[in-house]
Amino acid sequence: MKGHLFYGAVFFILAMVISVGAQAETCPHWPAERLRNELNALEEQLARWDAAYYQRGKSLISDELYDSLRQKQRFWRVCAGRAGEIPLPQLPAGKVPHPVAHTGLRKLADRRAVAQWLAERRDVWLQPKVDGVAVTLVYRHGKLAQAISRGNGRLGEDWLEKVRAIPGVPLTLANAPDLLVLQGELFLLMTGHRQQLHGGVNARASVAGTLMRNQPSERLTQLGIFIWAWPDGPPAMSQRLAQLAAWGFTLARDYTQPVNSVEDVIRWRDAWFASPLPFVTDGVVLHQASSPSGRYWRNKPALWAVAWKYPPAEQVTRVEQVMFRIGRTGKITVVLALDPLRLDDKWIRRVNIGSLARWRYWDIVPGDQVAVSLKGQGIPLVTRVAWRSVERPVLTAPDAARYHAFSCFTLQEGCRQQFIARLVWLSGPQGLMMNGVSEASWRMLVDHGQVKELADWLMLTPESLRTLPGMGDKQARRLYQQFMLARRQPFSRWLLALGAPLSSDQLADVTGWQQAKRLPPHIWQRQAGIGDKRAAQLVEFFRQPALLRVTNILRQQHIAGFAGDAVSDPDADN
Repeated sequence: MKGHLFYGAVFFILAMVISVGAQAETCPHWPAERLRNELNALEEQLARWDAAYYQRGKSLISDELYDSLRQKQRFWRVCAGRAGEIPLPQLPAGKVPHPVAHTGLRKLADRRAVAQWLAERRDVWLQPKVDGVAVTLVYRHGKLAQAISRGNGRLGEDWLEKVRAIPGVPLTLANAPDLLVLQGELFLLMTGHRQQLHGGVNARASVAGTLMRNQPSERLTQLGIFIWAWPDGPPAMSQRLAQLAAWGFTLARDYTQPVNSVEDVIRWRDAWFASPLPFVTDGVVLHQASSPSGRYWRNKPALWAVAWKYPPAEQVTRVEQVMFRIGRTGKITVVLALDPLRLDDKWIRRVNIGSLARWRYWDIVPGDQVAVSLKGQGIPLVTRVAWRSVERPVLTAPDAARYHAFSCFTLQEGCRQQFIARLVWLSGPQGLMMNGVSEASWRMLVDHGQVKELADWLMLTPESLRTLPGMGDKQARRLYQQFMLARRQPFSRWLLALGAPLSSDQLADVTGWQQAKRLPPHIWQRQAGIGDKRAAQLVEFFRQPALLRVTNILRQQHIAGFAGDAVSDPDADN
């Protein structure tokens, strides 16, 4: 039933519902040749991972990441018009036929789909979707006679010798029918595993690696079994569970619950997600108690059972654009615009990956596939580059040496981002507290030539504001009113708005620009919290030529604290 080992279910794409995370995905805006090249490269890499996994028992990638990239492959095939050509993993040639075929599970996307599925059925039972490796157990006359890997659902490998070494698999059964076929999940035994906290811990790959070894190992004693299907068993689910428990398969009885509504399903799904369990899970499975005779089962998604998976801890999505953000202090951060994905009921469209150095370390360009998770308080985080685009455009990043705490006090070439960031800070709650004056407001004023210096807005009038596109009389008067109110702010507020590296308490004794400009470092250090470094920064701030234009405008506009003789060199470079 799992995406990595149980490929029979995964690759019946035409019968499956694309998961919630993939619904918002759009086909890449690539030429057909590039899409073909990218798809071929991804499939070649998947084939290499499959060879290591299935033939050598080595997992080179996490289960969750593999599943995400397999889903990406299916989606790209749809984009390329090749949905029907699904290549299967290269498995060892299974030769042992299953007495009853292994069906797959259709994945339901959300509670609405679950409610719809339930509305059409009666006598439905819910189980955890145990994350492990599927197996068929065959008992003849009460003795374990065969253990067959899932394989392709019709043929599998002989695992009898290995399964005999698993303590949870009874070798003999009392009062069993002459032929008994059971299907279940071999899983890694856990102690108090909470899926919500611990995630998948790559348990599926660990189980597969143990079973792929040529000889049985002691690690087999760390495995358990969860029986989830008894083809041609008793008609009542309660009878099946009771008999399985009597034979020693107690987990099915302990973790199978009747459900009558989607609310029942959600209650148990949430409980199992948060509660300590003896196995790793990746969702829940809904079973209709009645199913066809085993001879009618086929290796494709069943009609009588479906899965509702937990949202993955991380998902893979395509990078649409790499954006460089220059902040008020000149710090450059890199933001990725993503093909939208949904994590924990939150749509993620952008993620901040930090500094230029970090971006260069990741080496991310548009077209790359990145894994995204949520950290504390729902903040998206890139955890890894899952897949690198074959075609890698060369991106030119801003020159970090050009931007610093005293750059871009006026609008110059290459300064737009930092200049607007300064305006946003100036009008914000830490500055002049202009209500309703947002970044969008400043962008409009800057882009239409109304503000080129940090204090140009002081000279605007309602009439000049009304000339802006979409600016009505009421909106212009409201904006002008905020500008006029800002004039009345005290000198300490203006210093904070200009970016002085001080707190409001530390500014209490500073009454004017000329006074502050003349203060030597040792005077600044008398203030609490100001050491040598901060004092030197303050002296540099108040003597910055870049602020000359701004302070002269403030003096001319009679802003408190800036009155006095004009500051020299108003044309100093920024």
